Formats: sequence, structure tokens, C-alpha cells
Amino acid sequence: MKRKKTIIALIYDFDGTLSTANMQEFGFIQAIGKSPSEFWSMCNNIADGQEMNHVLAYMKCMLDEAKKCDIPLTKDSLVGFGRDVELYNGVREWFALINEYGKKKGVIIEHYINSSGITEIIDGTPIAREFKKIFACSFLYDASGIASWPAVAVDYTAKTQFLFKITKGILDITDSKLVNDSRKDEDKPIPFPNMIYFGDGQTDVPCMKIVKMFGGNAIAVYQKQNEKMSRTARELLKQDRVNFICNADYSADGEIYKVVCTIIDKIAAENEYDRLRRSNSKR
Repeated sequence: MKRKKTIIALIYDFDGTLSTANMQEFGFIQAIGKSPSEFWSMCNNIADGQEMNHVLAYMKCMLDEAKKCDIPLTKDSLVGFGRDVELYNGVREWFALINEYGKKKGVIIEHYINSSGITEIIDGTPIAREFKKIFACSFLYDASGIASWPAVAVDYTAKTQFLFKITKGILDITDSKLVNDSRKDEDKPIPFPNMIYFGDGQTDVPCMKIVKMFGGNAIAVYQKQNEKMSRTARELLKQDRVNFICNADYSADGEIYKVVCTIIDKIAAENEYDRLRRSNSKR
């Protein structure tokens, strides 16, 4: 029987992890005539004043402000905003770079997004095609194709469900049955030790903690010039929430590449060891 190849899942938050800021700040907020601070302050005030989920609050604000400004919020317009999203150094080349390294090591690298951002905006970025699945927020559209209501809202705890979907190979964002089926680790396409989670802040903590707790690796990404992000990353490492903290440079010369290659080496070696042990035990 042909030996099944090891699959390693690289799972990324988006805002602040792959992009330099929140995705709404690259066109949408400017289109409604506000500054980023004004928009996010408005969202937070609604959420805090109404005891409302912060993700639902920002999605409501997007709908309301677009309507006020007579901006048709369609799939195409959201995709258009995604084209202007600024990515960190090396992100565009990262996927081919790390996929090739995985190939050399005899493993398959799969990439996933797990974000509280907007799926349609991510779809407009030049890296959208690199992901096997984008798990993120999305809108419901009316008969005219205008966004009218949140269809999927992904907050920091909701993100954790997608880790369990990824480990079982479930790509349907609406599934609530298969994800709860019991399955042995050896029968899962991507066991947790084969996961690497990338995040940038407190909203990623539940996912980081779960991945790390079950034997995978979590990486906190930060901008060296941003003291707040740097401090958050150091705190996450000190609190044992992550395995590594890395400056947001995805180039071949960056720390992220070196760390991820080393993790891939470790996973590949451990999987080979487990195969040899199982084979030997049958003799």
C-alpha cells in the first residue's frame, strides 16, 4: 500500500498577521469618509453600549455607513477593496517558498485563513488563491446583490471551531455535524501536532492555546517598529501561549522562514519515527 504523505497545515489570522493593518482600512473606510480611528471607535461604542458582539458591530457599521454614503456594498466592491490591502514583506512569495521546502522534505503544505475579517475582501487580495480554505466573516446578499445582513460572524472564540474542522478535513463553513464526530488522531488528515498557527494578538489566544496544547506550534507575529505589537508578542511568549514570536517578515531571509522550516523538519522527522515504530511493532 502506498504510504500516505504527511500534511502540514499553516493556519493564518489575516489582519496584522499577513497584512499591515485591518483590511477595512485599505479603501472601505476612506470611501465612507472616515478615518480608521473614527470608524473603529464607532464600532466599539455600539458594541459596548449595546452589549453586542464586536464582530457583528463592525459588520453592522459597514452596512449602515455604506448605505448612508450610497455605496453599493456588493461582492465585487468588497473584492475590489481587497486589491489594495497592504501585505507584509515577503508574503506574496512566501507560499511558493515554503511549499517548495515542504516538497523537499517529503510533506504537503496546506494553507488556511482563520480570520474575523471579511471573506470577500480577502478574496480580492493577490494571495487568495494560495489558501485551501478561507474561514472568515461574510455577508448575506439580497436579490440585487447588495449586502444586507451578516451571514457568518467569526469572533475570537468562534475561530476555534475551524481548527477542529481543519484537523478532520472539513471545508464546509456551515457544517455542525461532522465536526463533532469522534475520530482517532491517526484517522485525521491533519492532526494537531501537524498544525502551525500564525496570529498577532489577544484575539488569536484561544486558537494559539488549543494548537499548542494539542502538540502543534503557535507563532505570534509582530512589527518591530510597533511597540504595542512587540509588547503583546513578548507577553504571549512569557505566558506560554505561543512557541515562537517573529518579526513580520516572510522573506527567505526572515525569522519566520527559518522557524517554520525548523518546525517542518521536526514534524517530518517525528512522523517518520512514528511510521517506523508502528511498522516495527507488527513484526
